[in-house]
Amino acid sequence: MSKLHLIETFGSAISQFSSQVLHQEQAERQLNNLDLDSLNPQLENKNATEVIEWADQTFPEGLVMTTSFGIQAAVMLHLVIQVIPNIPVIWIDTGYLPIETYRFAEELTARLGLNLKVYQSPLGPARMEALHGKLWDRDDVHSLNLYDQIRKVEPMQRALQELKVTAWLAGLRRGQTNHRQTLSKLAQQGTHYKVHPILDWNSRDIYQYLTKHDLPYHPFFDLGYVSVGDWHSSRPLMADDTNERDTRFNGLKQECGLHLPLSPGGAKSLDSSTL
Repeated sequence: MSKLHLIETFGSAISQFSSQVLHQEQAERQLNNLDLDSLNPQLENKNATEVIEWADQTFPEGLVMTTSFGIQAAVMLHLVIQVIPNIPVIWIDTGYLPIETYRFAEELTARLGLNLKVYQSPLGPARMEALHGKLWDRDDVHSLNLYDQIRKVEPMQRALQELKVTAWLAGLRRGQTNHRQTLSKLAQQGTHYKVHPILDWNSRDIYQYLTKHDLPYHPFFDLGYVSVGDWHSSRPLMADDTNERDTRFNGLKQECGLHLPLSPGGAKSLDSSTL
């Protein structure tokens, strides 16, 4: 190979690399400058599938979704993979989920062909209990927040970093908690964007979608559960419950911290945990 050809080849490689860097920088600037105030009114008029399509186009790299394999998890999973079949699906496995949840997760993963990414705390359940005791049994928010930080929040933060996440799709609905009533379909949480395609759905919407597509509920639905998390902190809905999240965390708080902004006030609220 001649010296001139080597120079031309090297120059072409440098040009391509510079172009890629410039494109990446432009994309990052565009993401950093998303105008939530103007975009959210547009997204409010879109249906769930259209919101997912918008997210796929807006975040061509680093878009993920999260699932808990809870009561109605099949809805979001099915909705999203119709648009983005191979999207990374983050599941935070606390190590304390009911046996039925693990089996339900296996069933949905196989049926929908999920690109599942499982994250767990490096502190195993037995070791955590040896060091901190049964945090969920202490009936105080501080202990529950520490539990959530160890078993849920730290693994999620690690997942966001390792998967180089720019935005994630989450199946939050306004009717679930006080905090979620304040959400928009597009939000920022720390350095990441959150997209909520079914934010305005109600229980009837969920039921109709599951029925139309012959999708399963979590097995605990037939036992009276409307929300299910860890085996020790979930119970069926009672007649005097005012909110479905009363059945979680001993009724002391509504959020585990995964879906809360990074704010000093978070840990001071009964609806939150430190994130």
